[in-house]
Amino acid sequence: MNIFKIKTSWSNAEFIPFKLSVATAYVLVGAYFHRFFRAHYIPVLILFGITAIWSVYLWFNKMKNARQE
Repeated sequence: MNIFKIKTSWSNAEFIPFKLSVATAYVLVGAYFHRFFRAHYIPVLILFGITAIWSVYLWFNKMKNARQE
């Protein structure tokens, strides 16, 4: 499988879910060490899960469209 060799281009709008996913991962790490974020741990974890799944879906969708062209 050559998943990592396929090149795609991303617009800034398409890159937003990935950026949100990475940002929420950083907040999750901060939540582990900081008391303020512990109250918001579950909503941030849910946001991370949604954005991570969304990013992977968009990535696979772009790869699928690149193969068809």
